[in-house]
Amino acid sequence: MILLLLVYLGGVLTILSPCILPVLPFVFARAEQPFLRAGLPMLGGMALTFAAVASLAAVGGAWAVHINQYGRVLALMLLAAFALTLLSKRLADFIAKPFVSVGNRLVEGASDGGNGASPSRSFLLGIATGLLWAPCAGPILGLVLTGAAISGPNTHTSLLLFAYAAGAATSLGAALLIGGKVFALMKKSLGAGEWIRRAFGVAILFAVVVIAAGWDTNVLTRLSLNSTNQLEQSLIARIKPAQAATSTGGATGDVASEGDLPSLAGATAWLNSEPLTPQALRGKVVLIDFWTYSCINCLRTLPYVKSWSEKYKDAGLVVIGVHAPEFAFEKELKNVQHAVQDLGVTYPVALDNNFSIWQAFNNQYWPAHYFIDAQGRIRGHHFGEGNYDESEQLIRKLLVEAGAKNLPAADTLVKASGIQVAADNADMQSPETYVGYARADNFAAKPGLQADQPTDYTLPATLALNQWGLQGKWQADKEKAMLAGATGKIAFRFYARDLHLVIGPGADGKPVRFRVLLDGQSPADAHGVDTDENGNGIVREQRLYQLIRQSKDVRQHTFSIEFLDGGAQAFAFTFG
Repeated sequence: MILLLLVYLGGVLTILSPCILPVLPFVFARAEQPFLRAGLPMLGGMALTFAAVASLAAVGGAWAVHINQYGRVLALMLLAAFALTLLSKRLADFIAKPFVSVGNRLVEGASDGGNGASPSRSFLLGIATGLLWAPCAGPILGLVLTGAAISGPNTHTSLLLFAYAAGAATSLGAALLIGGKVFALMKKSLGAGEWIRRAFGVAILFAVVVIAAGWDTNVLTRLSLNSTNQLEQSLIARIKPAQAATSTGGATGDVASEGDLPSLAGATAWLNSEPLTPQALRGKVVLIDFWTYSCINCLRTLPYVKSWSEKYKDAGLVVIGVHAPEFAFEKELKNVQHAVQDLGVTYPVALDNNFSIWQAFNNQYWPAHYFIDAQGRIRGHHFGEGNYDESEQLIRKLLVEAGAKNLPAADTLVKASGIQVAADNADMQSPETYVGYARADNFAAKPGLQADQPTDYTLPATLALNQWGLQGKWQADKEKAMLAGATGKIAFRFYARDLHLVIGPGADGKPVRFRVLLDGQSPADAHGVDTDENGNGIVREQRLYQLIRQSKDVRQHTFSIEFLDGGAQAFAFTFG
């Protein structure tokens, strides 16, 4: 119930997002009509369309996006016609003829004082407006859709989507009611009804032009209300504390059981071990580590997991890394084998490409640690980074319970280097940012991010904090952008010590040269482990690359990476 309420509040905040601005004229155009006959049906149509398109995005593929794009074109045509009818009664009669299904009294029903307002016409107009509103997704909706993509469609996801749509409809409804009172007062005191109607026509035409030109995802994004993102992020912190220490159990006292160790039979392959079962693990203390090799949070916890495995394996600890892929390339066995070898992981790794083990644990996080005692009971868990002392003490407690003696001394001073060094959270103000259109935020290049088609992009002269964009010809799909030209660039305005980018070569596997700049200059001593002082590097495989690591003066910088060969693929930015 609390989760539904928080998602509902996230929907309420949608009205503060810049991408909702072009929709508002369509809402206010019905403001002077009776709410139950005009406003409420319109909001219902908008919410229904929004929930339907969002549901398709959650369970469908690129085809759903294409459907929505075609719907946007039809909606723009309908709304442009509606705007013109607001401007001229004669023009209204002429334009209404081709739209038999809409009816030649669309405008009269919207502006005749309320008695002729048709709920069916308002509902139809709401459906058209909803097709424009559906792409206006903030971080909270992105979180809901991500969860749906991971766990599959279910009743819980449908309820969350409905709660989000209901929240957005509530805020728009409030605006509509308030707007109606304002407009009634203006008509009474100024007799301005006709001018108001025409003003709405102009406003709607302008909004149609804004949306058709892609300005709603470019100019309006640059005018973004940062407070909106901050509000949504604070709600996300309650819904999904991505790096929060949400552990149970401890070094002392009784540790309650959270259930039995689920089956591991869903693994699609095993590395460093034969397939393991809960029955075969009885008598052992088990640490289950959900991870994926391009996840920066997982990589930063890895030194500790490896240390515990090495230190306590002779005392009865078995560490199992459950590799649950975030990107398609992480499902390939050879890629995971290569990563496991490079990272020095010697304990068993179960490939969970179908998220079977993930769902058996009802897990939602990378990384996630589950601690199982010798009787096969889950005795604690921890999500995200940190709390390493408490985790090790819980491991030691479970080992002692199992009869282990003379344990080696606990040592939390684990040495980490390169990418695996702990994040500088005090100086980190940039969030993980995806490049694929399914979860992309703060895209600032022109035109807006286009789905599944090669597009020439142009970066703006300047970027605001946490804005990013593409330069050159790129083709974006749901999870990545692929360089379709001979060369291309990505830029990001960030605030953090470290900048990482998940990238890979093209389908042919040929290495791709690149050069990184920081504020237009070579990074010098701020270069990452995958670049030199001049910012030069080569993409040879699909993984997370550390491109910037600052040793001092952490502040806002403009990062850019120019790919000097075609075929490069970019997936996500992460920071530390």
